[in-house]
Amino acid sequence: MDAGEHRDFDKDAAQWDAKPERVRLANDVASAIIREAGLLRDVNVLDFGCGTGLLTLSLQPHVKTITGVDSSQGMLEVLREKIRSQGLGNVYAMFVNFEKGVRVQGAYELIVSSMTLHHVQDTAGLLRQWYALLMPGGRVFFSDLDAEDGSFHSDNTGVFHHGFDRSRLRTLLQDAGYRDIRDTTASTFIKEVAGAGKREFSVFLISARK
Repeated sequence: MDAGEHRDFDKDAAQWDAKPERVRLANDVASAIIREAGLLRDVNVLDFGCGTGLLTLSLQPHVKTITGVDSSQGMLEVLREKIRSQGLGNVYAMFVNFEKGVRVQGAYELIVSSMTLHHVQDTAGLLRQWYALLMPGGRVFFSDLDAEDGSFHSDNTGVFHHGFDRSRLRTLLQDAGYRDIRDTTASTFIKEVAGAGKREFSVFLISARK
């Protein structure tokens, strides 16, 4: 399959949490969101592209409710098992077939998303979709890779963007109607790259308000 085609995340789901760097990144992003967002006790949250719920469950103790949405049933089943085993009453898992053009329904005070944007071809369209889902005054916090040369993923199937330029995302957010746009670095880490040795990558966190 060429880069940009659909990746079968269902096959990856069972072992997704086995990589410590994925768990650490989710925790770093959650910590950055909590630091930047402040009190979230009365907030209903949507985690877009939640996967197995690493970010979802990191935020769970700090929010009123959080709904994880994803287009992979395999990933969501892992999240549902975590919800069941931990007896969590404020976490929900929702299947939405993004690949078929289905959109999330509802209204949320906060939308979060981590390492999902590079799998979505129409960045501007997704930002507009989030804007429509936000309640007035609501905020979005999303994280992804800073611009890189395509070496981050060993397999670029399903990857439409090799990271992002923050200034370009700021422009897209402004065009979609967002205000109070801010960015920070949520995490940096070293990763072994085939044929290139160890490389450092950085992950941003961008926030904006409706």
